[in-house]
Amino acid sequence: MKIQTEGIRRIVVKVGTSTLTHANGAMNLRKIEKLVRCLAEIKNTGKQVILVSSGAVGCGLAKLRFDRETLNTRQKQAAAAVGQCDLLGMYSREFALYGHTVAQILLTKDVLDDASRCEKAKNTVETLLEAGVLPIVNENDTVSDEQIRFGSNDTLAAIVALLARADLLINLSDVNGLYTADPRKVPDAKLLDCVSEITPEIEAFAGGAGSARGTGGMVAKLQSAEMVTRAGIPMIICNGDDPAMLYSILDGLFIGTYFEARKGETSV
Repeated sequence: MKIQTEGIRRIVVKVGTSTLTHANGAMNLRKIEKLVRCLAEIKNTGKQVILVSSGAVGCGLAKLRFDRETLNTRQKQAAAAVGQCDLLGMYSREFALYGHTVAQILLTKDVLDDASRCEKAKNTVETLLEAGVLPIVNENDTVSDEQIRFGSNDTLAAIVALLARADLLINLSDVNGLYTADPRKVPDAKLLDCVSEITPEIEAFAGGAGSARGTGGMVAKLQSAEMVTRAGIPMIICNGDDPAMLYSILDGLFIGTYFEARKGETSV
């Protein structure tokens, strides 16, 4: 897929648990190191980057050794509390190697449902970006429940892109993009390189959760694409297995699905 990247200055990159962890749930340190290096280099070009990162619960589970099959809400929230410390610690150390400072922002849906608190969140993001800091955003899983959850970090990433008035949202997935069918089940499924409008036919191509370790899936990603493209922000779904794909995107030529921006009036 070839796209025009001139004028893209502010980028939101979403990375999921399945991209950050091994199959056993432990953090994939090699991939995190490579992701950080790529994002640091993108910042070095003068672009502003916001990272929406899953992985806190998975990181905490690897330490607490709770049984994933019988995991309850209290244990998940405890795992998030432990894992968020480790996750941000890793990001902070890795970005510091390249001279970049990070900040942690934990959100729940009720923050953005309140006009005053939403404005404070916007101001915080804007101030951090102006100061050259890379915000790392995650859902506040330790306190969230069904009433104040975003549902998945795909949704959170779309809201962050709207809140920050980003020029592009990049969703790093465990597949190359949107296919006409699940490529893991249908070998001859075709990759859609460009989507100009999310129609019922496009929606029918989406399946369920992408992996056992993630909470999103192609349905959530399409919903995110609908949110941002309606507000004039393009979105890309591509494979995060090799974070160097980010370089290819900003060079304007990559493998993935590009959702074209549409004109609209969506706000957070």
